[in-house]
Amino acid sequence: MSAVSIPGDPPGGRRALAVWGTGVSVYFVAVIFRTSLGVAGLDAADRFHVNASALSTFSILQLLVYAGMQIPVGLLVDRLGTKKVLTLGAVLFTAGQLGFAFSPSYGMALASRALLGCGDALTFISVLRLGSRWFPARRGPLVAQFAGLIGMAGNLVSTLVLARLLHGVGWTAAFAGSAAAGAVVLVLVLLFLKDHPEGHEPEPLPHQGAAYVRRQIAASWREPGTRLGLWVHFTTQFPAMVFLLLWGLPFLVEAQGLSRAVAGELLTLVVLSNMVVGLVYGQIVARHHGARLPLALGTVGTTAALWAATLAYPGPHAPMWLLIVLCTVLGACGPASMIGFDFARPANPPERQGTASGITNMGGFIASMTTLFAIGVLLDATGDDWSLAFSAVFVLQALGVSQILRLRKRAQRRERERLVASRVETVHVPA
Repeated sequence: MSAVSIPGDPPGGRRALAVWGTGVSVYFVAVIFRTSLGVAGLDAADRFHVNASALSTFSILQLLVYAGMQIPVGLLVDRLGTKKVLTLGAVLFTAGQLGFAFSPSYGMALASRALLGCGDALTFISVLRLGSRWFPARRGPLVAQFAGLIGMAGNLVSTLVLARLLHGVGWTAAFAGSAAAGAVVLVLVLLFLKDHPEGHEPEPLPHQGAAYVRRQIAASWREPGTRLGLWVHFTTQFPAMVFLLLWGLPFLVEAQGLSRAVAGELLTLVVLSNMVVGLVYGQIVARHHGARLPLALGTVGTTAALWAATLAYPGPHAPMWLLIVLCTVLGACGPASMIGFDFARPANPPERQGTASGITNMGGFIASMTTLFAIGVLLDATGDDWSLAFSAVFVLQALGVSQILRLRKRAQRRERERLVASRVETVHVPA
């Protein structure tokens, strides 16, 4: 099934690219801040004198806030527009990064990460909504993948630049200095961002209070495409997220005996692979919508196979070639998770895009949060048995695949019905 043009589509063009670029720069900085703990996990454990479970709480709390806010954020974007929500997000995640830089205690550091997660939560759904307002619908999959790619570039900055700053100038200077990027993007949003192009203003939504909120959520959830999108996102994203956000560096250093420098190079490989695969997946999905589910399930199966091979390797350490292949495949998880939005987007009308995207985006972060917690608890309970701890990945993958298979036919049938209706409507639109 190929993408089709929709009457009233925004024109795209250079102006759209400039405005969208301003919005996506906020997401870029948010990802730098979100993943900054991934290169500072061991330093954080020493600084705050905490064990594996307490260390995982940093990321779990951050993701708990992020996941819990996705539906409210979707509603806010639908109600207030992109500019106001992104402005608030930039203020909050910058304050959180600054707070983390100067936190003298574990408790204050936790509060700072929660604030950072709150601001981070406001960014991605806003960027998706901005793309749908400024670009034609047929460009949706590619625009979404580009947003994910730029986010991964933020992860690359965190892995390469922030890691060096951390070990060069120290904890406080590295985190406080990085917070300046938040102030920069805040100014850009205030000066240059616009919610929609001229002549494409959305229909005004009357204020309806709690009834409006319930109706938006219920209508989005009733669509099987929204639920399928959530489970695709749930199943595909979390293996790489867990690896990059917290446990990848300790696993490679403590379980695989690598130096921090080599481990950092492997984390960088995950990010670079993500960026390349994102471009490929975006092109494929934009041209062949029927490839969405095979790509998602193929990524899940390949990821599971590589993790099983790595964890079950009979020697004391997995060989470098296997770790390289694992990290390369983990790079496909982020682009595969973006496919979830390509199920939710056509299932919902424009006035519900933010809400539906928020529901979908909860999936991967709930899975990541659960796995981060499970790995930390299992490491403490088993005396750092990394193979057993990382086996939690397979449990969540099995759950997600079962739900994808359950929902796929209903979602595909409903999408075909909408496509037929859209074509009939297009035929009857007067010239």
